[in-house]
Amino acid sequence: MSTNDLLARAVDIQPPGELESRLAKGDRLRVKLGVDPTAPDIHLGHAVVLGKLREFQDAGHTAVLIIGDWTARVGDPSGRSSTRPMLSADEIEANAATYQEQAFRILDPDHTEVRRNGEWFAEMGLETLFRLAASTTVNQLLRRRDFAERIGDDRPISVLELLYPLMQAYDSVMLKADVELGGTDQLFNLMLGREVQQAYGERPQIAMTLPILPGTDGVRRMSKSTGNYIGVDEPAEEQFGKVMSVPDPQMDDFFRLLFPEEPGASGHPGDEKRRLGRLVANRFHGEGSGERAEAHFDRLFKDRAAPDEVPEVEIDPGMVHMPALLVDGLGVGSRSEARRMLTQGGVSVDGVPLLDLDVDASALDGRVVRAGKKRFAKARVRGG
Repeated sequence: MSTNDLLARAVDIQPPGELESRLAKGDRLRVKLGVDPTAPDIHLGHAVVLGKLREFQDAGHTAVLIIGDWTARVGDPSGRSSTRPMLSADEIEANAATYQEQAFRILDPDHTEVRRNGEWFAEMGLETLFRLAASTTVNQLLRRRDFAERIGDDRPISVLELLYPLMQAYDSVMLKADVELGGTDQLFNLMLGREVQQAYGERPQIAMTLPILPGTDGVRRMSKSTGNYIGVDEPAEEQFGKVMSVPDPQMDDFFRLLFPEEPGASGHPGDEKRRLGRLVANRFHGEGSGERAEAHFDRLFKDRAAPDEVPEVEIDPGMVHMPALLVDGLGVGSRSEARRMLTQGGVSVDGVPLLDLDVDASALDGRVVRAGKKRFAKARVRGG
């Protein structure tokens, strides 16, 4: 794999030119990626950085996957407007067991160094913690954008949250990382890792950030907490169906970030979504899975196509409470009946089942909402 391939799709590489220089010299690098098992599943957003780690792995470098069983107890504050609830050790352990298995759907397990940061944090004494804490200042930590915003809005920041970037940095010290990968929201943490390594007398790592994949709503980042995700371990049929709900403007991002070797989205949006759905299912479930998932999708929804003339219903921007929309816009008898239809899979958007009670209006705009067999309406965002 060429240097250009390894640098491709990166948003930021710090310091500039160092990675190219070390690759040109033929250095074999230790490339680190940390994942915190705060939920049981890995989704396609994780697959973007895992795919880059696989590229380094295929080029002969050492791929180091950190399962953050101790950093998960704190919770990464990146992009957070409030303190995360703490998970129990049992919850984290259950999640960690699935993370490694799912990561190996992308990484080569025979050439991956898997570590848990509990190896060093579980036995860390106060003297070691004091030395780590002395390697940075509160001023540096509060320069984080999310911390600065919370201070400006008088929202609380726990002392525990201040420790998180230091803990992530200490992982790099213990692993002697040469490169650390992360999303664009991780740049502060990765750069702090450089400073802490230097304080411990080590060569600072190179920080590489990659774009964040949008969710199936096309608005927010892909996340389990918002429900707009496609899990790598979900059945092929569910993966294909969820891809079909991705808004048209985001299709090129999905191709570019997940399948850079494939042509980007250039044809009819419906055809391109089907191509992407097949690629996703085939990658995580084996060749032929995508075609079978597509056939299943057609069997399920082809006979339930919307009529040629569909009434339009206007919705306000922001979050839409689906039971209210189904009652007021599609004529469902009551909100309790609407909730029952949602939980039982009787509601769909452009043929894709919808289970969420609340949905961002942008994910419904211009799409056909179906309730049961005979109720249809095309949603339009008011003023859009």
